[in-house]
Amino acid sequence: MQVKLAGQTDLAGFRSEARQLLAHQVPPEEVQWELEPPGDPFTDPQLPQASRPRNVARAATAIVPASFTRLCEFVVLHRDVARFSLLYRLLWRLVHEPNLRNDPLDADMLQAQHMAHAVRRDIHKMKANLRMHAIRDGLDQPLEVGCYEPAHHVIEAVAPWLAKRLAAARWALFTPERSVRCEEGQLLFGPGVPSGELPGNDAGEAQWLDCYERVFAPHDRSAAHA
Repeated sequence: MQVKLAGQTDLAGFRSEARQLLAHQVPPEEVQWELEPPGDPFTDPQLPQASRPRNVARAATAIVPASFTRLCEFVVLHRDVARFSLLYRLLWRLVHEPNLRNDPLDADMLQAQHMAHAVRRDIHKMKANLRMHAIRDGLDQPLEVGCYEPAHHVIEAVAPWLAKRLAAARWALFTPERSVRCEEGQLLFGPGVPSGELPGNDAGEAQWLDCYERVFAPHDRSAAHA
């Protein structure tokens, strides 16, 4: 059975689909998780998908410990293509093997915890090492820009933290997978910039501005004509 998720970090979709699979007693070995690229690169990946089913029976998942829910939030950000298969297998086992939560040496749980640790470390490194550069945009307004190449899918997790910590009212961050800008506290995600095209830390203002306009100007033009 193929199950489609709306992008690399579709945690809401995974939870919804997993509840349905559990309700219908579909074992992990019969499920193939397929990750679809978002149709609109500017869609916020944190927003629930409108097509997700609601009112699915939750009796089975009610016994899942809260610690596993938190674990999922980090594991889905890992770059391992088999992460959703691992999480559903663990969910299935937690429901059908209640003693699993008390087994600190279980191979599946250890793997998930290792992946979560790698994601947490990647988030910490990004927060600690990111450098922002002050420039002026095409309208001569102040703008801070930066680029980073994270090891995992963590930009959506780091962006809200940056929105609270950066003093600049307007900023933009580019990564190979996704880009994000902030306007007065409002986040907008956009397409990524290939590694070879990311401005270096010694790039001039013109290079940064060109990158910013290539990523976000198409969206601005579309919004203006909407």
